[in-house]
Amino acid sequence: MTAAAMTTPRVAPRERLIATIARLLDGCRHVAVGASSPMPAAGAMLLRAMRADDDAPMRISILGSVAHNFFTNGGVELFDCAAQGRIDAFFLGGGQIDGAGNINLVGAGGYPDSRVRWPGSFGSAFLAYVVPRIILFREEHSRRVFVDKVDFISAPGTSPPGVFRTGGPQALLTGLAQFAFDRAAGRFRLVSIHPGHTLADIRDATGFTFDHDAMPAVTPDPDAHTLGLLRGCVLDELAETYPEFARGLRAEIDALS
Repeated sequence: MTAAAMTTPRVAPRERLIATIARLLDGCRHVAVGASSPMPAAGAMLLRAMRADDDAPMRISILGSVAHNFFTNGGVELFDCAAQGRIDAFFLGGGQIDGAGNINLVGAGGYPDSRVRWPGSFGSAFLAYVVPRIILFREEHSRRVFVDKVDFISAPGTSPPGVFRTGGPQALLTGLAQFAFDRAAGRFRLVSIHPGHTLADIRDATGFTFDHDAMPAVTPDPDAHTLGLLRGCVLDELAETYPEFARGLRAEIDALS
């Protein structure tokens, strides 16, 4: 084993995802996160920790958090803030996501007789129209989730010509890969594949076609400094809102040693 290998920290898969989220948020001033989004929240906290010396630190609004929620009336004020152009990024997932960037949060099967029901669209369509940087995030990467065409559109990936829209999907991050979304073409392009997986793996697990290079890049691991922040102040901060997730991530990190 080389000296470099001995000094390079091992990285948990979720740490890689969190670090990738932080890179996707670079340049944001205000990031909003839903109540059930621990990894997006961790990515936002990590970026803020990395920019601690900036004159204007990034603002994070996490619905359901006491320490990280500037709103007194939950979603209503979040929507007002987004409509005023004061939220730069938001995360959306879905029980289904298709190759045109559409998401389905309602259920699988023909609506209203869906055979499987999910929580519902809530404000996803509104936020997808007004937040400039929508990041689609789903850790599970399977054909059950990534389908050719969603059964119900909770939030459309694109809009017809003439429809005024300032927001929409910019990226898709999964447990296997990172994609960019081309709004003009209405298609995803594979940006990188996480270590331990191949292009064939991504194709097999994805129900829609996507563009890609002949030899896609490998998603980079966070460096030692970034890992130090994530495993220190970020994980401590995350435990206030997502204690169960924080405990689970600590256990994954401990298992690496």
